[in-house]
Amino acid sequence: MENSLIFQTSPEVTLATNRFINVPVILKYEDTNLIEIIKDQAIGFTTQIPIYHSDGTYLAKVIGNRIYSTKDGEKAGLKIEKHQNLWVCTMDNKTVFEIQQNQGDAFKTTAELYTPEGYFVKCSDSPSPNLFDLTGSELRFPGIVMSGNTFSGCKVGIWLKKNGGFLIGVN
Repeated sequence: MENSLIFQTSPEVTLATNRFINVPVILKYEDTNLIEIIKDQAIGFTTQIPIYHSDGTYLAKVIGNRIYSTKDGEKAGLKIEKHQNLWVCTMDNKTVFEIQQNQGDAFKTTAELYTPEGYFVKCSDSPSPNLFDLTGSELRFPGIVMSGNTFSGCKVGIWLKKNGGFLIGVN
């Protein structure tokens, strides 16, 4: 999954070629916010992203361009490394999350996001979100290709359901 952030007077996130402006929850799965905007006193608006393992273990929390391990993440052997302009989160020698720092306050994230139930959510520079069930089969969003859209002022941008359903632009 990739998204890029540029701090502005109003929060704006680009996810899978789509722009979300003043949308507090960019991506939600059932009742879990997977990408949300929070107000940080030190830097203003930024993202908050929970990182789950495929077995549902809550490994880490990403706030802006920093990764914070949970106690369960530490027990599971999660490693967080800071390199020049890059944070890398690995487990069992596999990268599970990366944050690339660009010039200024902009950053780009790449992740394999799992839900607490083990479903896999994938968003990339391609224009549609993908949701995979526990067996690895993709749940399809028939006929939907979202590319270059702007979502503004709604409460949830994309809300995925485990039955394959989804809502877009929820108020």
